Amino acid sequence: MQTADDIAARIVERARGLRRIIVALAGPPGAGKSTLSERLLAALPAGEAALVPMDGFHFDNAVLDAMALRNRKGAPETFDCAGLAAALRRIRSGEGDVAVPVFDREADLARAGAAIIPAAARLILVEGNYLLLDRAPWSELAPLFDLTIVIEVPIEELQRRLLARWTELGRSEEAARGWVEGNDLPNARLVIEGSRRADIVWGNGVVSA
Repeated sequence: MQTADDIAARIVERARGLRRIIVALAGPPGAGKSTLSERLLAALPAGEAALVPMDGFHFDNAVLDAMALRNRKGAPETFDCAGLAAALRRIRSGEGDVAVPVFDREADLARAGAAIIPAAARLILVEGNYLLLDRAPWSELAPLFDLTIVIEVPIEELQRRLLARWTELGRSEEAARGWVEGNDLPNARLVIEGSRRADIVWGNGVVSA
């Protein structure tokens, strides 16, 4: 069984001789992307790694209201994919420090310029649901990634985790279940069924390539 340390070693090996690489870490909502990202950041050489969270590119609720998409928040069309692509191109160019937005789940909004990707960071992790989605405009991100990782979790476990997430954030059990079944699980199935094959698959704590 491989560990986060093993994946970190593979990232370092992939980066050998390169100025910078960008690694996509994808998976359905509730899969544990943030947890694995944290483990990888801890395992990678200090000062050489940084994280770009896709969730920071959520459209604001006011924009979603204008688009009549507020009840689909979290679906692919509720993110600024073009903005994410532009940020990744800037990061890949090595032009210097790049500011990226970060999503505040409790406040339910993205905070602009909330994190800095330092020019000195060589190993860039990008974490999000739709990074490997095989349809436009998401498929246009593919050339920006040097290595791809996907987390696979059974749909029943995703449902359990997502229900726990929303109740912990203050929604009633009924409201949480309605949101998970009407929004989160359809998004999860889209990720599972519609994403490209990744270089590394992490499933149930086991990694295969």
